[in-house]
Amino acid sequence: MAEDPGVRAVVRQLDLACRHMGFFYVTGHGVSPALSQAVLDVGHEFFSLSESQKLRIGMSSASGFRGYQKLGENVTKGHPDQHEAIDYFKEFEPSARPENPLVGPNQWPDSVSKFRPLVQDYLGVMIGLGRTIMQGIALALGGPRDLFEGDRAGDPFWILRVIGYPPVSNLNHVSDADGDEVGCHEHTDYGLLTFVNQDQNITALQVKTKCQKWIWVDPIPGTFVVNIGDMLTIWTNGLYQSTLHRVINNNDKYRVSVPFFYEPNFNARVEPLSFLQNNSVGIKGAKYAPVVYGDHVIKKVLNNFG
Repeated sequence: MAEDPGVRAVVRQLDLACRHMGFFYVTGHGVSPALSQAVLDVGHEFFSLSESQKLRIGMSSASGFRGYQKLGENVTKGHPDQHEAIDYFKEFEPSARPENPLVGPNQWPDSVSKFRPLVQDYLGVMIGLGRTIMQGIALALGGPRDLFEGDRAGDPFWILRVIGYPPVSNLNHVSDADGDEVGCHEHTDYGLLTFVNQDQNITALQVKTKCQKWIWVDPIPGTFVVNIGDMLTIWTNGLYQSTLHRVINNNDKYRVSVPFFYEPNFNARVEPLSFLQNNSVGIKGAKYAPVVYGDHVIKKVLNNFG
């Protein structure tokens, strides 16, 4: 694979994007534009329902923190976010340890008939895309294509959120220091890769550069916005850094975004790869302590909703 000149060129671009920004666009990914749009459309349809209908699949600890949360219910770093959402996680086998608070059934709205089959089809193709990009990252790091298979991410956990951002006129005026209406406060993502499928013609995502400046990330038709997460930062020993980002509600239109999070195996031990602990950019030794991904994600979810 890496011997193909076209593949080498893409791998080089991927490496540069991960080293210098942590965010990039992916095109030519093979995901049907019609499917991506249909997932956004059923999201709009769901969020247009009455609150009582939406709360039929309300998130709770009994559902493993899966399901619908109201405006302001999700908390990022202690701040209520100005969005509503439905959260889906990979479901666990019946033998999963009972003390795992994420064990529970995904909840599907029966008021939107096409919602479940469309989202499940979408999940299937996005898992495949996540694996393909991780193979490219493995090559970019100088490892074998299957570097992240097996015990690392051969059986990847995943999270999918269907998020609705109300227009500015409907908000509760939760602003940041610049006076902007914050749909989701600044944070880094905690897994491997995030793929953002979003409404076109509404720019709301911002990324913080290394110069500490917020820049807008415009939607580009036919692409996913992709960013790297904290677990990839640890595995690469800081060579690839997850990037702070946030969502600003600044439009008079309702916006839907569907981020898909491609994660390590739930029980994966994540620690700096041995061949990256001493490298050409001056990194000497392991910069990060090992973490178990499942413990990490449980802590994050409980901080958001617990």
